[in-house]
Amino acid sequence: MEGKVPQFVIPAPSVVALPVAGTDALFPVRRVYCIGRNYAAHAVEMGHDPDREPPFFFQKNPDNLDPSGEFPYPPKSTDVHHEAEMAVMLKAGGTDIPIDEALDCVFGYALALDMTRRDLQGQAKKMGRPWEIGKAFERSAPVGPVHPVSEVGHLSEGAITLKVNGELRQEGDLNQMIWKVPEMIAYLSEYFELAPGDVILSGTPAGVGPVVRGDVMEVAIDGLGAMKVRVV
Repeated sequence: MEGKVPQFVIPAPSVVALPVAGTDALFPVRRVYCIGRNYAAHAVEMGHDPDREPPFFFQKNPDNLDPSGEFPYPPKSTDVHHEAEMAVMLKAGGTDIPIDEALDCVFGYALALDMTRRDLQGQAKKMGRPWEIGKAFERSAPVGPVHPVSEVGHLSEGAITLKVNGELRQEGDLNQMIWKVPEMIAYLSEYFELAPGDVILSGTPAGVGPVVRGDVMEVAIDGLGAMKVRVV
């Protein structure tokens, strides 16, 4: 019947939403796409040739995004790595988006970490299996507040770093991305129908490495400030 309130057979999942910096508003999350090996030096340290590989993506789940400032060390792993990234939040989408129109889809940017059960990911790679067991576990993507484009502009260059307990581990520049933000959006839209609320994790520079309980990670990007995350 028109206008009838739907009756769910189980409680409906809550909408995953992230704080928008400087406001009480929230950014609702629909999907999370992650590009792999998007910095040349990181591709090399992972044993690949960045000049010969087209882009590829894997996915995390919306509720993997976690703004709490804590990262619970996950089960079934003894080798969990940090990967500092910039997250791109979309306000619009579509299919076959032209590169020169792609930035019009961006609402804002945020600091993020793509935490990885490297040992489980490695096992999956050897067996030709998907990566979700190594990438899409609970709270595997610590994230900071969303900074709107209206406040910070579009970020195409600037330092990206990660420290663990004050020691510099990762250092790069956003301009070192092999596939830039407009290209990522355009490429994804050839294979998926992008939509408002989609998030893209844009890759990590070289220097990924393990963390243990008690470590404090600090990721920073010029224009987005810094974010500390404690491993618990």
